[in-house]
Order: sequence, then C-alpha cells, then structure tokens
Amino acid sequence: MNESPESYLLTPGPLTTSLATKSAMLRDWGSWDSDFNELTARVCRRLLAVAHAEDTHVCVPLQGSGTYAVEAALATLLPRDGKALVLMNGAYGQRMARILRYLGRDFVPLDMGDYLPPPPERVAAMLVADPDLAHVAVVHCETSSGILNPLEAIAEVTRQQGRRLFVDAMSSFGALPVDTRELPFDGLVSSANKCFEGVPGFGFALLRRGALEQCVGNAHSLSLDLYDQWLYLERTGQWRFTPPTHVVAAFASALDQHQAEGGVAGRLARYVHNKEILVSGMRAMGFHTLLADCWLSPIIVTFHAPGHPNFDFETFYRLIKQRGFIIYPGKLTQVDSFRIGCIGQLFEAQMRGVLTAVRATLDAMGIPDGSPRPEDLDKPTF
Repeated sequence: MNESPESYLLTPGPLTTSLATKSAMLRDWGSWDSDFNELTARVCRRLLAVAHAEDTHVCVPLQGSGTYAVEAALATLLPRDGKALVLMNGAYGQRMARILRYLGRDFVPLDMGDYLPPPPERVAAMLVADPDLAHVAVVHCETSSGILNPLEAIAEVTRQQGRRLFVDAMSSFGALPVDTRELPFDGLVSSANKCFEGVPGFGFALLRRGALEQCVGNAHSLSLDLYDQWLYLERTGQWRFTPPTHVVAAFASALDQHQAEGGVAGRLARYVHNKEILVSGMRAMGFHTLLADCWLSPIIVTFHAPGHPNFDFETFYRLIKQRGFIIYPGKLTQVDSFRIGCIGQLFEAQMRGVLTAVRATLDAMGIPDGSPRPEDLDKPTF
C-alpha cells in the first residue's frame, strides 16, 4: 500500500514537527521512573526560564489539550465566590466565558467582536466601576482571527487597579516575549503543540507561587486541580495520574531545538518572516487580510474568502491539500474567511510553496483573484 506524502500543516496547532521531535517518541519511559521524573523537572525549569519566572512562579503540567489546562487554571485560581472580567474577541475568549459558566463562577464579558482588541482604557474603566472584579482573563493571540491583543497594556491597567491577570498564551508563548519581571500575571497557560513545536498531549500553567498557595479547595474537579497536581509533583517528582510520557520526551527535544534556534527571539524572527512572505504573496493575488497590519500576529493570518461565485471553501481546501498543504477554515461570525498559519517547522520554501498552491487552485476553480465581496470590507476601526 502506497502512502500519500505528508502534507505541511499551516494551522495553529497541531503543527508540522521536525524529525528530531518525532524520533524522540521512539523510546518508552516508565511514568514513575527517576529518569522520567527528571525529564519532567527539566522541562518545567526550562519553561519557567523562558518567562524569567524561576523566582516567582511554578510550572504545573497537565495531561490533555490546551483547553484542559485553561479550564484547570481558571478553576484553580478563581475562588468559587470570585468574579472575573473576561476579554473576548474570538472563539477562545468566548470559550473561557463558557468554562466559567460550567464552573459556576461569576464573570463580566467585554466582547469586541471579530475584528478589534479590547481597549486597555475600557478595561480600566470596567475595573474601576466594579471592585468585585478580582481577575482579568485575556487571550494573548486570538487565533480565530489571528489578532494579537495588547497584553502589556492590559497587564499594566490590571496591575494599576490591584487586580490579578490570567493569560491564555496558548498560541503565543515560545514565540512572543513574556517576561514576568515586566508583565505581572497570576497564571499563564500554553500547550506543547504550539510555538515550541512539540506534539499534542499536555498543556502547562505558569502560576505565581504566592497565588497558588491560596488555592486549596477552589477546583471543582480532582483531575483538573492544579493545586493538587502541584503539591504531588513537589512532593514526589511525579504526575498524579498517567502522564503522556512520549509527548513529554518529544517536548524536551523540541525545547532543545527552540534554544538552538535562538530561543524566543529566533523563533519569532522566523515566524515574522513567514508571515511577511505569506501576506505579501496573498495580497499580490488580490486577497485581503481580515485585520489591519497593526493587529496581525506572526502566528496565523485570516483572509477574506474570495467573493467570486465559483469559490467554495471545501473545494479550495481539497485542491490545496492535493498540492501538499493543509490550511484552516475560518472561525468568524460575520464574514466568510479562511486561515493560514505561520508556525511549526515552516520556512520560506514552504510559505512560497503554499502561495504557489493557492494560485494554482484559483486557476483550477476559474477564479481570477482573491478579491472579497466589497461589503465584507466594511468593518469597524479602533
């Protein structure tokens, strides 16, 4: 049986990974063995070092997808009678609100729709108006649209008002700078299969030690109690329940490669270069980005769907996949769109390759260019 060639994943995760990362999964590990315990400890130390958080925070890994870690961190950090301000401009901010509803936690949303970041001055005004809002929850890079939210400014107004910050940095940590010495947060959550270019299987939370020590009894779930996970890890060096051993080993290899590329700065430089090639090439074919340049992230870019009557996303997707590239559907509420990611083991050759595939696909579909419907370009500004 002949296997089809492996496609490049131009998505926000899972990602195209390196051979070294894949090869690291060929060894079996004992989940309670001292070698694996040291591997876990080393991974946690290195993640804290990325954020310059060794002296103030602890790293707590958790089995499952990134959303497991987000829910676990929110449930652990927020007291049962607490109240949060949830900043939303896409599906992942909305998901945090949905999690809090499930948890029975009180919250107030600030929903900016699909296009705009939450204005820091409006965040400040809402905090002043409601002193019960003890926590602010924000997504750093909202991959529904690809928007990069103004995390530093939001963190500053949160600090000025004496509130606590929670950051969903799922699609940014490892490529965009995060420094706890300048960015005060109680919790930051990310996942193995994002900018560090590991494989899916666990998430992790960087939690301020002083805040975590006050979180006993907050969690609604044994499996998702990060306080309990942390205590057990501190006491034994082990995960409480069966860990994704092969995934952790792959992540350790991915961290080595991240460091060899120049750490956060090196990874960011490659992703920015990928984005610039992609955006300029797509615009040359008549496509429009959903966002203004000032809000574009180097993680994933959302493009308006062509307005031509021949356009059908499923056909577009299938023909591009046949040429070796997997893109992502849109996730917006107001206009038709699709997304192309810039992260993972992608370099200039792959970005130019997907541009060639898009052009060939348009030709095959009888679409002259990627121009959207004029009415789709009518959107708010900030």
